[in-house]
Amino acid sequence: MVALVLVLLVQAAALAELAGRSRPAVFAAVLTGHGGGAAGVTLACRRGCRRRDRRGLGALVAGSVGPVALAVTTAAVALLAVAAVPQQPWQGPLVVLAALAVAAGLLRHVVRRLGGITGDVLGATVELVTTLVYLGLVLSA
Repeated sequence: MVALVLVLLVQAAALAELAGRSRPAVFAAVLTGHGGGAAGVTLACRRGCRRRDRRGLGALVAGSVGPVALAVTTAAVALLAVAAVPQQPWQGPLVVLAALAVAAGLLRHVVRRLGGITGDVLGATVELVTTLVYLGLVLSA
């Protein structure tokens, strides 16, 4: 619970910092953050990723995303990220890819430790990627 509160506070602080930018950039940043979280779940649900249990959300979605859907989702969020930092158009996509790389490392560790993904792992992935994207976009200015 403490970790979730901390993550939400970091996200709120990052959003407050982003609020000083132009409206289109803020809108793109918010969509990029949430889209990045969704891309993290897409990464966690890719084919070859095991489920831990036979019940629960992880069991329902583990291995359900193919490589094309993963690539399209990642590309769409990275393209959207260009508008989030208009003065440095390369930074947004780089932030998205870096956040997803961190999520991939976390997922590899979790699958090794727990034996597969669970619904809690999916939720943690969403919050981790969203927070990293927001922080990366804030650090761009």
